[in-house]
Amino acid sequence: MKKKFYIGNVPIGDGSVSIQSMTNIPFTRFDELKAQALALEKEGCQIIRASVPDRLSAERFSDLKKALSVPLVADIHFDHRLALASIEAGADKIRINPGNIGAEHIKEVARAAYGKNIPIRVGVNAGSLEKDLLAKFGHPCAEALALSAHNNVRILEDCGFENIVVSMKASDVRMMIAAYRLFCEKYNGRGYPLHVGVTEAGTLRTGTVKSAIGIGTLLLDGIGDTIRVSLTADPVEEVRTAKTLLRSLGLRKSGIEVVSCPTCGRTTVDSVSLATRIEDEFSEIGTPIKIAVMGCVVNGIGEAGEADFGVTGANGKYVLFRDGKIVKKDITEDEVFGVIKEQIEKIVKEEKK
Repeated sequence: MKKKFYIGNVPIGDGSVSIQSMTNIPFTRFDELKAQALALEKEGCQIIRASVPDRLSAERFSDLKKALSVPLVADIHFDHRLALASIEAGADKIRINPGNIGAEHIKEVARAAYGKNIPIRVGVNAGSLEKDLLAKFGHPCAEALALSAHNNVRILEDCGFENIVVSMKASDVRMMIAAYRLFCEKYNGRGYPLHVGVTEAGTLRTGTVKSAIGIGTLLLDGIGDTIRVSLTADPVEEVRTAKTLLRSLGLRKSGIEVVSCPTCGRTTVDSVSLATRIEDEFSEIGTPIKIAVMGCVVNGIGEAGEADFGVTGANGKYVLFRDGKIVKKDITEDEVFGVIKEQIEKIVKEEKK
């Protein structure tokens, strides 16, 4: 039986998978930080995390929280006093890395979180494991990650604290997958929710691939309650990638899904730019819409028959089709995006009725 509770207004442990991301602008540039957090919220990020590296950040934390309608999590390293200050500032959750906080300070943070009825994420990373575990295992490994998480969960349990989320992240995808599986098999008898991600995954391209493999594998195993796709990129891209990942696994039905062909020598329209533009400009739409963008008249309609609608073309002209039938012909390259926009707006309007 999995534990269930809330991070702000977001349920966790109820069978759903929520999307997280993290701001990358310091509190010293508050207006930029606020704008970034609001952009994440608009894109569909359900839980936002912000670094609290100093006292000033803790003092401004409440200002950022007031600007948002989604939960705000304080990310703490090294100094437990910043966790205490963030809790007082209204944090909806605290993320601590026990390996650099210290057991005696974790207990103090647990008491404060208990008093405010907010959860704590035990965030274990391969790069900051406790010295005794590194001495025991010789190097970071799945066994060390799982055991570190278990040991630090026990510290919180000994304080009578059980609103716990657990993560065991590594940049090595196989290590990360093995750590979560081992923790679930050996240590998670109480069913603590799990936050899943590949840390330091890399750039937009590399990080997307590594995250899709690591997060996707665990979600298919039924492991994972919240996810973050960590990218060296605009955090909004993390949310977009996470939404795509969940849709691909059938765990989320909302949003635009573009079905597009890889193109070949028969392609005589710029379907690549069109498909990319649709994804970029309509990524914030919550209505589930599957759009086909095909570059071959011969096979386009048949191959995209399950889409809500689609376009396919040749020699600079497109046709619009729905339910496998052509409904409009001779759409030029200049007109096609406007036609697609009209169709999207029509479906969104129908969905609201």
